[in-house]
Amino acid sequence: MMQPVLQSHINYGAANRGVLSPLAATVVTISVAVAGCTLGPDYLPPAAPVADNWIEHGAAEVSSNAPMMPLWWEQAFSDPLLDELVALALEQNLSLRSATLRVMQSQQVLAIAVGNQFPQLQQLTGSAARFKESNIILEDYDVGFNVSWELDMWGRFRGEVRTAAASMEASVAAYDGVLVSLVAQVAQIYIQIRTTQSRLEVAQQNIQLQSQSFHIARAKADAGEVSDLDAEQAESLLYNTKAIVPGLESTLQQLKNALSVLLGRPPGSLGAMLEVAKGIPSAPPQVAIGMPQDLLRQRPDIRGAERLLAAQGAQIGVARADLYPAFSIAGAIGSRATEIGQLFEGETETWSIAGGFVWNLFNYGRLRSNVRLQDARFQQLLEDYRQTVLDAQVDAENAIVAYLKSHQQLVMIERAASASRRSVELSTAQYTNGLVGFNTVITTLTADANQQDQLAQSRGAVAASLVQVYRALGGGWEVRENLSPLELVPPETREEMLQRTGYWRKVFQE
Repeated sequence: MMQPVLQSHINYGAANRGVLSPLAATVVTISVAVAGCTLGPDYLPPAAPVADNWIEHGAAEVSSNAPMMPLWWEQAFSDPLLDELVALALEQNLSLRSATLRVMQSQQVLAIAVGNQFPQLQQLTGSAARFKESNIILEDYDVGFNVSWELDMWGRFRGEVRTAAASMEASVAAYDGVLVSLVAQVAQIYIQIRTTQSRLEVAQQNIQLQSQSFHIARAKADAGEVSDLDAEQAESLLYNTKAIVPGLESTLQQLKNALSVLLGRPPGSLGAMLEVAKGIPSAPPQVAIGMPQDLLRQRPDIRGAERLLAAQGAQIGVARADLYPAFSIAGAIGSRATEIGQLFEGETETWSIAGGFVWNLFNYGRLRSNVRLQDARFQQLLEDYRQTVLDAQVDAENAIVAYLKSHQQLVMIERAASASRRSVELSTAQYTNGLVGFNTVITTLTADANQQDQLAQSRGAVAASLVQVYRALGGGWEVRENLSPLELVPPETREEMLQRTGYWRKVFQE
């Protein structure tokens, strides 16, 4: 790709002055000869320790089939409102927009690195002067075109391009990581909102049951069948339960505020959407989680760590290139005259051809130390990559076991809650008939209030732990797979950028 660009510049001068074609031939020959010369190590994606299978792979609730990652929240919960909230977050979340713009920055860094492979100096120059010398008024006019190019004989500029390209891919992986985290946060907060609403419903149901028991105890006390102690105990339990409601309402509003921020909206803007309480999203009977090896291509943090490693590998070659001489060529063509009308006449033409090299012969200690420095950074990033792979497996394994155990816990709590509610009905009926004391009723009411609340929290925990499974597997980033970073920038953001500088116009139109 370098040769045609170089040749077009050189041949432009040759066509007009007939003096640079030998230089062009020489440069093209050298470029072809050294185009494949690089000093960096050959990079291959590193091996990393990955388990053959999940620890809980035999559980009935999970399978090793390929998971439905791109829109996992739709597949897992089938909740239209959750789908709408996720769509709004992907469109409006400010942190995601910021990640998009970091990708755009890395694209421009790559473009600069690519441009450095071509003639680094391409200048159109001109000057005009009028001066007096020995009582004579003199004029001098000069116009010209200069080209200077440091040849990439040792692959230094190509190494910078590889570094920038890998860094850009790492920024894309970072964007994916923000996207995965965002979707999971929206789903988790939505589940917490529904769980809190369910807990409020449970509290209201308990208040109704305890109110009935209070009225029964008060009626029996007024009739002289029991002492006022029963009524006082019933009233104490009732108001303790009522005291739970303000705390849950406060938590609910805080969760709504947190969700508003994720959607790029001010607090309080989601009241209408979430005003009606719905049930807690339920998980499917079986979830496909794939295999541990899938994490290497699926998790954004693993992909990002590998791309940073690749970028650093190219830097070793860049550092080694500094140990060798840097060759450059330069050419200038122009016209100089004492009258402006003579500038473009043949006898006023000027030209020059030059070649040279720079070799830092007496800096080997510093330059070799830089090679070792870049290699040490590469090794550090290699160890970081391996650690990232291990951490990802631990994260996924922990999420899977938490999901499975929450399922088992829910089964037990559902049975306990069912038995608790029956015990309340039985104790209340027996107390009404004078068969048991009120202490029995108080005990069953207290236990049932805790048990029903625990049931609501357990149902929410199952759904939330499933979200964590998909987050640990790295699911969700595929929704942007067929979109360029520019397509992810909202129209209003593009307009803001265009108002500051019109140089974005061509980029946004591509």
